Amino acid sequence: MTMHPILAALRKHKAGVVLISLQIALTLAIVCNAVFIIGQRIERVNRPTGLDENNLFLISQQWVGAPGGDDPAGVEKLDVMQREDLAALRNLPDVASVAPSNSIPLLNSSWTGSVSIKPGQQLGDKSGTRTAYYFTDDQVFPALGLRLVAGRAFTAADVQHQGARDQRDRPVIIVTKALADKLFPQGSAVGKVIYSDGSSSPSTIIGVVERMQIPASGSWGNDFTWYSTLVPTRLDSNFARYVVRAKPGRLDAAMRAVPATLYGVNPMRVLDDDSVKSFADIRASAYRADVGMAILMGVVCLILLCVTAAGIVGLTSFWVGQRHRQIGVRRALGARKIDILHYFQIENLLIAGVGVVLGVLLAVGLNIWLMTHYEMTRIPALYVLTGVLAMLAIGQAAVFVPARRASNVPPVVATRAV
Repeated sequence: MTMHPILAALRKHKAGVVLISLQIALTLAIVCNAVFIIGQRIERVNRPTGLDENNLFLISQQWVGAPGGDDPAGVEKLDVMQREDLAALRNLPDVASVAPSNSIPLLNSSWTGSVSIKPGQQLGDKSGTRTAYYFTDDQVFPALGLRLVAGRAFTAADVQHQGARDQRDRPVIIVTKALADKLFPQGSAVGKVIYSDGSSSPSTIIGVVERMQIPASGSWGNDFTWYSTLVPTRLDSNFARYVVRAKPGRLDAAMRAVPATLYGVNPMRVLDDDSVKSFADIRASAYRADVGMAILMGVVCLILLCVTAAGIVGLTSFWVGQRHRQIGVRRALGARKIDILHYFQIENLLIAGVGVVLGVLLAVGLNIWLMTHYEMTRIPALYVLTGVLAMLAIGQAAVFVPARRASNVPPVVATRAV
């Protein structure tokens, strides 16, 4: 089959060719970037936090009429109240472990700062690295299910307490492996000294955990997602959070027992419907926007692909109707059904080829625009290549039905119409 008849026919239908080519180009550009965004959202939703998330829940509560924690006596009283809560929770039959914590991964309530290997270095300095702090105690490892890869865990002797607004030295800390590798790429971080938030007081790294995500789940935390620092300090204020690990299979029972237990210790507190939340609910809440975006983008992609396929089917069907007599003549002159089928498939391939070339340029341009305005990362070439192959395949699938109908035109019927 020569290309000349196909090109001659396309020149007679310039408007249809241009419209379908532009439709394919726009669809390719939008779908490639949309699928890339979906992939990023799915990757973010599925990334591990570093915790053992099974049977884990969080308690957030506030005392009524408690000291403000602005003076030493108030801080001591608040710490006593917090330790009473912890003791009561640890005595519950369905609870395996409890630890205080200012936050947990995906909670979107962060205490961030910077660490450096030199004293007095702030975040803007060359050696300052952003981190998220978790203030907790020696029970944090069994409570969160963290995996220690170097050094040791906290002991009761390491734990201190302070008012939430107080500034105290942090003699010992534990960092994530990602942060340790960032600060000390040439060797082990255990035993090394770092400095927090521009302080001149050293903090010794006594342990390294494999992974622990920061509380932030938004894009602003992408640069330091795994840079977490654990500090063995109970923060004392009229607000407290407790991370609780229930015994296997006893999560619901442990969560139901919490309000009565804490009210029994001290009824002067606030516990509402959101005060006791499973980590599964926290994860779902943190990534609700990402899941919604992925679904929305998926629906948009599906609609665009269906509209494009319908446009190809409609245009090819229209052309088949217009060329009904010519097809019959070709059949009468000896053209086989497969020849007619291949004619329309090659014709569509040429149109789609022009469309995908324009679409690649539009896809790259759209990605650059998104990078400039919405902190998008560069789209990998694999996404564009896959989109090109998908559009060509969709075009061939869409043209098959009208092309097959054209190939079935009987020669005798077509010649009678001459």
